[in-house]
Amino acid sequence: MVPVMLNISSLAGNTLTPEGECYQLGTVQVSQSSPALSGARGSLKGFFSSLHGGADGLRSVDERRRRMENVSSHKHFILDGFDDLGALRPVLFIPFFIMFAVSLSANSLLLYVIVSQRSLHSPMCILIAGMACVDLSLPLFFVPNMLLSFLFDWRGISLIGCLVQMHFIHFVGAFQSTLLVWMALDRYFAICTPLYYHERMALPRFLKFVIPILIRNFFLNTLMVSLAGKLAFCVGNMMNHCFCEHMALVRLACGSTAINNLVGLLTAFLIPVADFIFIAASYVVIFSSVLRSGRSGVKALHTCITHILVITVSLTIALVAFLSYRIRNGLPEAVRVFFSTMYLLFPSCFNPIIYGIRTTEIRQQILRTLTCCRFVQTLNFL
Repeated sequence: MVPVMLNISSLAGNTLTPEGECYQLGTVQVSQSSPALSGARGSLKGFFSSLHGGADGLRSVDERRRRMENVSSHKHFILDGFDDLGALRPVLFIPFFIMFAVSLSANSLLLYVIVSQRSLHSPMCILIAGMACVDLSLPLFFVPNMLLSFLFDWRGISLIGCLVQMHFIHFVGAFQSTLLVWMALDRYFAICTPLYYHERMALPRFLKFVIPILIRNFFLNTLMVSLAGKLAFCVGNMMNHCFCEHMALVRLACGSTAINNLVGLLTAFLIPVADFIFIAASYVVIFSSVLRSGRSGVKALHTCITHILVITVSLTIALVAFLSYRIRNGLPEAVRVFFSTMYLLFPSCFNPIIYGIRTTEIRQQILRTLTCCRFVQTLNFL
């Protein structure tokens, strides 16, 4: 092959330097009509066209990126849950207000009775009081705002307020399953190792079961909320929910949300699901211990079966709420919002009934308190 020298600067403009009727390529003269020249010119045109096209593509990518950066991220959101009901939406105020009133009154009464009666300061009753505190405080973070939304159509919330509400709801809500884990431990020590019950349920010994779970709950929920707060929300500001739920907010973000979805799923499975597995395993050990020892299992069944049933119902509602936003399904939006609301509100209403009324000592003290109040009212009336 004969070496050919090309002037790249002239070829960049898709032209060759002419000399007479021929083009000078190095030391070789090629006729203008030469097939080799025509092929070379075609190849070079294609090459430089691809370079120009690639540059245009890069410029268009940069322009799109700049446009995405220039889009303002929403800092104010509209909670639009149950909007499909239209004019019937204000009617929801009645059932949710009744559930809210039941939650506040039942948990307040339960907490008052346990705190005021020294005879109820056993480890199990203290755990029930802790559950009452969680069930009393959790609805306060979202139900009043939701009721005002139903009644007066007040639906706005800022991004900071949304993230704060989300953190408190998920962090405090996680203690519903965490306290059930501690109750399962209490039942295990009371039934399987009764001689060492008070020693193992003493506060210094029991803290080793408390602190790791507290760290887990705080870390996972803080990580989930922090990642959501770093997103840019340019898709819209209409959140189809009654409070700031994690995935309802993430769905409004532009860009990739794969990390948020993954952390949300890990939080769901490492807190309520892992707690349920631990509780189920502990009760399997309890029942097998009762059957092996030949003792009557009436007390164990009385204190455990209702416990497991409530956990199962609560976990089912929670999983439906979580997975309905993460797995493609045909559920209507109103159904998703209903399950997401009920998995927080349902346990707050019925836990004081299950764990308070069905506990004999607490039930007797509640009846005594109510009777005393009725007697005082009668005296004041006279």
